[in-house]
Formats: sequence, structure tokens, C-alpha cells
Amino acid sequence: MTSSPLSPEHATRRYGLLLLPAYPLLAIAGAVTQRQVFALLALALLLTVLMLPQLLARRGTSWLLWSGVLFGLLLSWRCGFAGALLEAVPVLINALLAAWFGRTLGTPEPLVERFIVAIEGAERLRQPGVAAYARQVTWFWTVLLGGQALLLAVLLLCADHDGLLARAGIAAPLVVPARWAAVWLHLGGYLLLGVAFLAEYGCRRWRLRHLPHPGLHDMLLQLALHWPQLLRGKRVVAP
Repeated sequence: MTSSPLSPEHATRRYGLLLLPAYPLLAIAGAVTQRQVFALLALALLLTVLMLPQLLARRGTSWLLWSGVLFGLLLSWRCGFAGALLEAVPVLINALLAAWFGRTLGTPEPLVERFIVAIEGAERLRQPGVAAYARQVTWFWTVLLGGQALLLAVLLLCADHDGLLARAGIAAPLVVPARWAAVWLHLGGYLLLGVAFLAEYGCRRWRLRHLPHPGLHDMLLQLALHWPQLLRGKRVVAP
């Protein structure tokens, strides 16, 4: 009996989940060893994961774009800039996520509402306190991610010896030890988001304790299953 081929969305999720965990390992290896090749590999992996849906769809323009950006990364590696590009990735990720959460606050559907619909269904929003809490949590993530993007930008600029200002020969207004800056850029910032996610999950169960809640595993599974719909901003109905 032969197994049916994976749909593009399922293939994207499967291969993306397999590839993505290697990114922080390569980033940390680059920060610890100061070898640009690890930074190059981390950037190439991140580029591939981000473009995976288009690449799996076998679109010629997507493959050309992927090849062109990869060639640009190779040039940056040859010029010694791959490490600086890698260090800027956490700043960009946090800034983009903050913008993603924040821009939905001016709409009738804050981003956390989409998460709730994906996990528990649209009926959940009509239960007491849920819609208001969803908007408050969207504010929470907007502020946290925006603040972290600002902090990471300061670390990237002001780290002694390795900061962008130091490399340019400009005296930083605030000097941060390079080791601590590197640890937070490539590890601490991601750990903070994980801790904040778990803390919010616990707060939600206490704040909305009059309602039943899905387990953490089921919640993460539903988010993974409906991630493409969440990115497109369409309401989804949980199975």
C-alpha cells in the first residue's frame, strides 16, 4: 500500500519543522566560534525555510530569487559581513512580529482572536471575557516584541569590540559586554519569548478559569495545523 503524497501545506510544515531547529544551533556556533561559515549556513537555512512554500511549488521565479539571495549571502560571507547579517536577524524577527501583532489592533480581529478561533472555534469568542482578553494579549505581545526589538538593536550597536558602532570606529553611548550581547541576541531573546508564552498560558487559565481550556500540547498542535491560515488573516474553524 503506497502512502498518498503530501499536500504543499503539509510538506511545508513538515520540512520547515525539521529544518528550523538547526538555525539557533548554527547561530550559537557562529557566535561562540566567531567563524563566518556558521553564520552563512544559518542565514542560508533561514532563507530556505522562509521561501519553502514557493520552492516546493516549483515556481521558477522563486528559485531564481532564492538563488540570487543565496549568492548575495555568499558575497557577504566572502567580505566578512555574514556575522553582522546574522546578528541583525533577531532584531528583524522581533520587529516584524511586533508589527504583525500591532497592525491587527486597529482592526475588529486582533491577532490573538485568530489564534483562539483556530484552536477553539469562533463560538469561544462569544463567551464572557474572551474577546476582551484576546485584545489585551495582542497588546501584550506587541509591546513585548517591540521592546525586545529595541533592546536587541541597542545590543547590536553598542556591544564592545564587536558592536556595529565599535566596528565603525564610533564611540557607543552605552557599552555592553560583547559576550552578554551575543548570548542575548542568539539565545536569551528566544528564551524570553518561550517563558512569556508559558506565562501567558498560565495567566489565561487563571483569568478565564470559569471556562475549560485545551491542554498545552493540543493548543500548539492546532496552531501548527492552522499556521498558513493565520498568516493570511482568514478566520479558521477548529475541527
